[in-house]
Amino acid sequence: MKTRCTLWVLAALAALAITPAWAHHSAAQFDFGKSTQIEGVVQKIEVVNPHMELVLRVSDSKGTRDIEYEGHSRNNVYRSGWRDGVVKVGDKIKIDIAPKRDGSDGGYVRAFITAKGERVGQAGNLQ
Repeated sequence: MKTRCTLWVLAALAALAITPAWAHHSAAQFDFGKSTQIEGVVQKIEVVNPHMELVLRVSDSKGTRDIEYEGHSRNNVYRSGWRDGVVKVGDKIKIDIAPKRDGSDGGYVRAFITAKGERVGQAGNLQ
């Protein structure tokens, strides 16, 4: 009985130890050595912690579809020029991303140009 109780306690402690890993994921899926520029219409934007979430409606050779991107935390985006309301649903914007390593849709937003031409972010080659 003592062994069974010890095993249950160890299992519970192991579950608690790995729970924080489920709360946050790695950025290893993105290729930060590459840069891709995407244009689209904002369907959703949430600049929150731990990551910004941006959904763009993109039309290209693959057709028209909504693609989800992520970016820095609210604090980091704010320090790079973000202000509430600078991008709204329906705005046509251009983004610079680190694409996904597997080539699938999506990526990590480094910078964008707003509908009014304002630059936000770190990418120097976004035009």
